[in-house]
Amino acid sequence: MNLTLKIWRQPDRDTPGAMHTYEVADVSPDMSFLEMLDVLNEQLNDKGEEPIAFDSDCREGICGTCGLMINGDAHGPEVTTTCQLHMRSFKDGETITIEPWRSDAFPVIKDLVVDRGALDRIVQAGGYISVNTGSAPEAHSVPVPKEDADRAFNVATCIQCGACVAACPNGSASLFMGAKVTHLGLLPQGQPERDERVVNMVAQHDHEGFGGCTNIGACTAACPKEIPLDVISQLNKDLRTAIRHGH
Repeated sequence: MNLTLKIWRQPDRDTPGAMHTYEVADVSPDMSFLEMLDVLNEQLNDKGEEPIAFDSDCREGICGTCGLMINGDAHGPEVTTTCQLHMRSFKDGETITIEPWRSDAFPVIKDLVVDRGALDRIVQAGGYISVNTGSAPEAHSVPVPKEDADRAFNVATCIQCGACVAACPNGSASLFMGAKVTHLGLLPQGQPERDERVVNMVAQHDHEGFGGCTNIGACTAACPKEIPLDVISQLNKDLRTAIRHGH
């Protein structure tokens, strides 16, 4: 496959960026998208040019590091992570536009790398439980209904990649927050801080500059872990309850 790549280049967060065009030849359909970028960077290195900065870590679809906007879609045309997107999803001769996550809350560090520390700060504000450490308790000492356990496990699969934010026209992180709040709210260990958790997380979300949710649904459509949209309803329900309780 021969491809034309239009890639956002930006040396740092304080310097304006621009799109640059590159040609890549003999791309195997079996390559992952990041492997294709590796090939391009090898070519740039051979020419003495600055390679393109992009995030990656496990390359197994479980860490959420590899966030790219590809032809306007978070992670690309398939519902998966960028590292698990393969070049067979594209056509020979195609032009592919590659950009960093689109969100004011995710400032560009360099090229395709953005600072997603805002999501970490939302978690630090309340996405945790305070329990004593020690030996593991008896597995059945705190019974949890199977339906609740299954749903908690499913929404806990959120990998904090930020695709929901990048896909949302409002730049909202409500799906991410909803996943955290729903997961912890379904378990007995999450009850003591439930009200405080949702109030603090929403306050931090707004402080970071994320937009509000208008239930468009682009977030869940782009989510590689298929977090359902109804976690946002649970987020709003928990927030209303916490406000009624005086938080």
